[in-house]
Amino acid sequence: MARPDHTRALHAALLTAARGLPVIPLSRTKLPAVRSPHRDEPRSAAMCRGECGRPGHGVHDATTDPARIRALFAVAPWATGYGVACGRGPHHLIGLDLDVKHGADGIGALRALAETHRFAVPGTVTVLTPSGGRHLWLSAPGPVPNSAGRLAPGIDIRGEGGYVVGPGSRTVAGRYLLAPGAAGHPLAAAPAALLRLAAPPPSPYDRQPKHAAGPRHPAEKRAAALVRFVLDSHEGERNGRLFWAACRAYDAGLGDALAPALVTAAVHTGLSEREAAATVASAGRLRAAPHR
Repeated sequence: MARPDHTRALHAALLTAARGLPVIPLSRTKLPAVRSPHRDEPRSAAMCRGECGRPGHGVHDATTDPARIRALFAVAPWATGYGVACGRGPHHLIGLDLDVKHGADGIGALRALAETHRFAVPGTVTVLTPSGGRHLWLSAPGPVPNSAGRLAPGIDIRGEGGYVVGPGSRTVAGRYLLAPGAAGHPLAAAPAALLRLAAPPPSPYDRQPKHAAGPRHPAEKRAAALVRFVLDSHEGERNGRLFWAACRAYDAGLGDALAPALVTAAVHTGLSEREAAATVASAGRLRAAPHR
């Protein structure tokens, strides 16, 4: 007989997946509930991201398919919550994790950022956390990297490769609930100014020494630095770094010319050509849109 918390989490996960957001079951500790099939295998097997066809690969298992979601919950009857994968197309979900503990006030910090950088925080899906904080769900035109406290103390970003705990989940800390009135909100687009703040810090290759003659950043050197930044990507950051590099290229007026080289570099890191081209195109659309 299913436990009530397990049943509630499964039902809530199915509702979230129906909105086009992929989900996975979570344990009470907020970790993926399905155990890795490679836990007793050689360390090299830990590189598997689901290619083996078995469940137990964390956020890589996330899906919107109701049958697969039910199957994942069935093999983890101890699951009491679910995670919502961030960074996946078409929504490229961003979870703004606003903490109000340990002296931090993420809610106030976001309000201050919005005022300083002149953007409005849109009404969107909002989840109340057991500690008194909240998660704001926003969509983006492309992947955004994870970060912790970089925007401001108390503000963490759950982006590509990460996940947020979904409403209806129960953890050791308590329940995650939709904020009053938030159920009717659609998933709002992240303000462009917030996306610029969330971009990765400049690449060390992008910091060129100042020369006595000529521009500080010749177009050729800047282009090479951006390509190298993409080539240096590792698992979990490839799309985010590619999106950032493409944005910088479009800002510098190099976007259309450099796009093929950025796509090629991203393919060398393991992305598919289709995914890389879509990410670069998303950056171009963002830079072409008026600031909001």
